[in-house]
Amino acid sequence: MDAATPLSPTARSTVRRGAHRARTDRAELHAVLDAGLVGHLGIVLGDSPVVLPTGYGRHGDTLYLHGSTGAASMRAAGSGAPVCFTVTHVDGVVYARSAFHHSMNYRCAVVHGVARPVTDPAERLLGLQALTEHLAPGSWAATRQPDRKELAATTLLALDLTEASVKVRTGPPGDDDRDLPEAGAADPVWAGVLPVRTVFGEPEPCPLLPPATATPPRVRERALSPRG
Repeated sequence: MDAATPLSPTARSTVRRGAHRARTDRAELHAVLDAGLVGHLGIVLGDSPVVLPTGYGRHGDTLYLHGSTGAASMRAAGSGAPVCFTVTHVDGVVYARSAFHHSMNYRCAVVHGVARPVTDPAERLLGLQALTEHLAPGSWAATRQPDRKELAATTLLALDLTEASVKVRTGPPGDDDRDLPEAGAADPVWAGVLPVRTVFGEPEPCPLLPPATATPPRVRERALSPRG
């Protein structure tokens, strides 16, 4: 599949509440995932649901997740248990004229499926490269590659993006007519949107670096790039 292939909702991925906010453009799914840094992996362990923050990287229509080989969540996800992976961006707090209609502007992607353990050596490196480049672009080529011990300690899972949904809210509050002032009348309650923006700060060098070590362009460019 490519970005031009639309999302095809399944029973699990169909947006029902606020269905008008659903997006069917696969490119929007890619954009939401690419703009995030942390997702949340949901899985049932034993008789209890568990939702854990998880780093990820995307290569085409495959999402790569990684964790310790000792993590119960990774072992369960790699054993064929159904998983749900989500990424959410909050773009604004929506102030309404009633408490009921307060809301958020957001972009959210939800992926359902069964993750497969990645065992092929070439794909493992590809997946780890996708994870590294998603978090810190330019770092895969600039740093030491994983050695055998590090690879043995890492579980890498691949999650296909076929079954996914995207939901987006934008714009002002959706107040009821009864709460709106008459034309020309003063409005006693402020309503609108308070934008939320996440930005990178100034790079903080490791104290073990030699004095006056220059910040490399890959870090400087990341620091100046917009988030979300």
